[in-house]
Amino acid sequence: MRSYESVYRQSIEAPEEFWREAARGVDWDVEPERAHDGGRWFPGGRLNTCHNAVDRHVAAGRGDQDALIYDSPVTGSARRYTYRELLGLVSRTAGMLRGLGVGTGDTVVIYMPMVPEAVVAMLACARLGAVHSVVFGGFAASELAVRIDHARPKVVLSASCGIEPSRLVEYKPLLDAALERASHRPAHCVILQREQHPADLTEGRDLDWESAVRDAEPAGCVSVAATDPLYILYTSGTTGAPKGVVRDNGGHAVALHWSMANVYGAAPGEVYWAASDVGWVVGHSYIVYAPLLAGCTTVLYEGKPVGTPDPGAFWRVVSTYGVRTLFTAPTAFRAIKKEDPSGSFAKKWDLSSLRYLFLAGERLDPDTYHWASALLGIPVIDHWWQTETGWPMAANCVGIEELPVKPGSPTKPVPGWDMRVLDDDGNECPPGVEGAVTVRLPLPPGCLPTLYRDDDRFTEAYLSRYPGHYLTGDGGRIDEDGYLFVMGRIDDVINVAGHRLSTGAIEEVLADHPDVAESAVIGVTDELKGQLPVGLVVLKAGAERDPADVERELTSLVRERIGPVAAFRRAVVVSRLPKTRSGKILRGTMRDIAAGTPYRVPSTIEDPAALTEITDALKG
Repeated sequence: MRSYESVYRQSIEAPEEFWREAARGVDWDVEPERAHDGGRWFPGGRLNTCHNAVDRHVAAGRGDQDALIYDSPVTGSARRYTYRELLGLVSRTAGMLRGLGVGTGDTVVIYMPMVPEAVVAMLACARLGAVHSVVFGGFAASELAVRIDHARPKVVLSASCGIEPSRLVEYKPLLDAALERASHRPAHCVILQREQHPADLTEGRDLDWESAVRDAEPAGCVSVAATDPLYILYTSGTTGAPKGVVRDNGGHAVALHWSMANVYGAAPGEVYWAASDVGWVVGHSYIVYAPLLAGCTTVLYEGKPVGTPDPGAFWRVVSTYGVRTLFTAPTAFRAIKKEDPSGSFAKKWDLSSLRYLFLAGERLDPDTYHWASALLGIPVIDHWWQTETGWPMAANCVGIEELPVKPGSPTKPVPGWDMRVLDDDGNECPPGVEGAVTVRLPLPPGCLPTLYRDDDRFTEAYLSRYPGHYLTGDGGRIDEDGYLFVMGRIDDVINVAGHRLSTGAIEEVLADHPDVAESAVIGVTDELKGQLPVGLVVLKAGAERDPADVERELTSLVRERIGPVAAFRRAVVVSRLPKTRSGKILRGTMRDIAAGTPYRVPSTIEDPAALTEITDALKG
């Protein structure tokens, strides 16, 4: 049996040997000269990511295994695709793109809902060595225009509409408006016509997806350099110039393939479900690329954790397809817990296939951890990473050694990630002392090598604050056992009368209240103490409480757990918290509302009306 400590130590002390061994897990057209040359991963190596995700499994005799399961409660449909069927679709779609003049190094913008064609489109670009940039489906026209101008795509792939539980979102008018605003003009747009709402096509520019693919000659895989870009992903909520995270082909394939067995404990042939969206990094890494690189069956779910049709939606999918590993965001589980606090819907389904639940994307509060753990009776694994890193930085690596859980911690650094917590002067913080969470260079494979067309900004944003280290932007601490505790963005530390307090620590206390489903704490300006914490709390379904009573109980709880130094005296009960579509709570925007300063509605917001509700709740 390998131990976590021995694997981690080798990854830090002998990274060349460690990652050369990991690189044997993928097929190379030309073997890399070495793992790392001081700047890039796997220099001299050549490969194709689509070949590794699709073709090689068919060649190995596993073409009849399910590669992709599409489940759409919003349309009432489901479909399975074998690796052989997926290969046919991808090669013809790549042929269609090639016929439109797309070649190695060209960019393609993908603006699509959660449909199989979105996955096919990504793989088809990878097959040609083209660089895809997926823009979350339904993004505003202005945001889409900015990304089109920055990425300069030769072709845009889109659909006539997306489908939400309560409404239909017309994509084509948004795309048309974006192209009117943008200065860059793609040669063609290829539109998937969905029967729920077909769109009018612009003659000479727009093509019908189905007929264009049907008439195309299949295209083979193009060999690219390991250091060539695979995709650009713009980070959510960017202001001003877009921040395009670049992912290379070689390091990405090696790291993601390695992570499936070692971090997630997933084996070829198993059903793996990341309940996210292809527009986010989780969708790129763990709906599309990693499960297919590993030969798993991946689930593409066009629905929500609640409301499609009820809080049992996730349990139906797990039971129906025999999901072994489920990965989603804590906010999804908080939504399920809010609607079904007793977990009665989970009891209606056979969940015996489920072995692990992984949660990431927002800090996992201990209350949600305990609730999910008690409900499912399986390991609930908190893990932590970012759009920039592409795969987990800290996790309980169940494929290596399952370590004891400490609620509130994503456990220890994943092999390859040399995590450090630094103070303002760049010195390492002693165990238990909070500081800036950083990664000592070099960054492992799979992490961003730069920002698209902006090397200077990459250095300024991530590498300049602490020379020799990558700045994650999060604050936290490492305890005496080596466990990492991430307490939120560095911006989420408030200063109360000279005492630095983490809003995440206060949120942990609020989440322990039996009637609280979820919470967010923000710092508001106070003449006397500089800043004061204000809690916004959402109560569980059925909790008919007087808000004044809840506020008194929460104030008492914070005073008891953190002490009078927190000066916590204000908790506001709200019906919901404003969030991005990926589930992140918009704390910064709420801070602006509380301060009365002008704010920009983030492009990624799920429902702008939530900000109006918060504004009303925070008056006074």
